[in-house]
Amino acid sequence: MKASLQTGNTAEVEVHVTEDMCPAFDGVIVHRVYSTWSMAHHMELAARKVLAPHLDSDEEGIGEHLSIDHIAPAVLGTTVHVRAEAVELVGDRVTCEVTAWEGDTLLGRGRQVQRVLPRAALDRIIDRAAQRRCVEGSEGS
Repeated sequence: MKASLQTGNTAEVEVHVTEDMCPAFDGVIVHRVYSTWSMAHHMELAARKVLAPHLDSDEEGIGEHLSIDHIAPAVLGTTVHVRAEAVELVGDRVTCEVTAWEGDTLLGRGRQVQRVLPRAALDRIIDRAAQRRCVEGSEGS
């Protein structure tokens, strides 16, 4: 990681709540509001934007943890502002506090942790997972 990554670095994501962001189960929308999983996605995206500019060319970030308290709803058509702030840098881990707002209303808050790994190490981890899947798939044949 580059020395430019510091606690206090921030990034933001702005989204307009659309139907594809509503909670749906088995294809049926159950509430016409911003879903927790959409909030999680946008919080991950904001945290990624905190980290990405500070990665060296041979590094990659990978999500390790996300926790969210979903506090209030945002209805269709509203604008949600998601903000991530780096609050802790320890070894190869970057922890961000993440919040989601609609105007002055706090919709959600939480923490997101990313690990920074050499790309080659991450490629090996992914290859092992793919090989495990192939082995497991062939055992059922």
